[in-house]
Amino acid sequence: MFEGLTVAMVTPFRDGSVDAEAAARLADFLVDGGVQCLVLSGSTGEAATCTPEERRALWRLVKERVRGRVPVVAGTGTNCTADSIALTRMAEEAGLDGALVVTPYYNKPTPRGQVAHFTAVARSTRLPLILYNVPGRTGTNTLPETLAQLEGLPNVVAVKESAGSLDQASAIRARTGLTLLCGDDSLTLPMMAVGAAGVVSVAGNVAPREMRALCDHAHAGRLAEAEALHRRLLPLFRALFVESNPGPVKFLLSAMGLVRNELRLPLVPVEPASERAILEAAGAVGVPLAGAAGGRPS
Repeated sequence: MFEGLTVAMVTPFRDGSVDAEAAARLADFLVDGGVQCLVLSGSTGEAATCTPEERRALWRLVKERVRGRVPVVAGTGTNCTADSIALTRMAEEAGLDGALVVTPYYNKPTPRGQVAHFTAVARSTRLPLILYNVPGRTGTNTLPETLAQLEGLPNVVAVKESAGSLDQASAIRARTGLTLLCGDDSLTLPMMAVGAAGVVSVAGNVAPREMRALCDHAHAGRLAEAEALHRRLLPLFRALFVESNPGPVKFLLSAMGLVRNELRLPLVPVEPASERAILEAAGAVGVPLAGAAGGRPS
């Protein structure tokens, strides 16, 4: 269910509110581009600054828009177990197809605390869960041996692994039966080579066809084709993280005419030097631009 290309979709804003029209437009663009699953309200979706009511409305809008063409997953993890349970239940009530649950941030729970947190969330819902390990944002690494303790929970089915370590990714494959998903665009090919089933992608927001082709080549063992595409996309992967995500990808989406270049504080639009680097990388890949850089769609 969670194999191939999943995109962590940005949340479009207009004048401080969620832009429903742009969200529908972006969802269509992604599905038409070959995306196989959408994740809403993750880090790329600026979930930390969206209210529960805004999340619910966005989830229902996108779920209705895609009309069953791809699964829709919601990011529901927080650093409060009770809030994570409430959001996960809300996702289930909204008819979504799964939930992405991040390791609790800031609190820095021990492995035993992580197991207790994930277990409580899993037992609160029938939704399939993707656990999300991203130490660079949470300050805590969820280790392979910790994940192995969660395999007895039937709805814990996958892990989005963003520790940046192929050794750790390999250990997850060796010690668990969870579906392994790459959480870093630039590591898609090497992680698939050691057993990942796909990627949860930021770059897929702007280059869905290319990212789908990369996953398809890697899955089919066409390594020469996959490597060639990886090398072509690598400057874009780097440019999209030249500043804090999702600033760069939202800027590029605005240059494509798909969303406004609007973020919520404490995030701000990228600097002019970053804009130039992003546009240069996008041009090398062939990302189609709508007009002036940073222009706002009507």
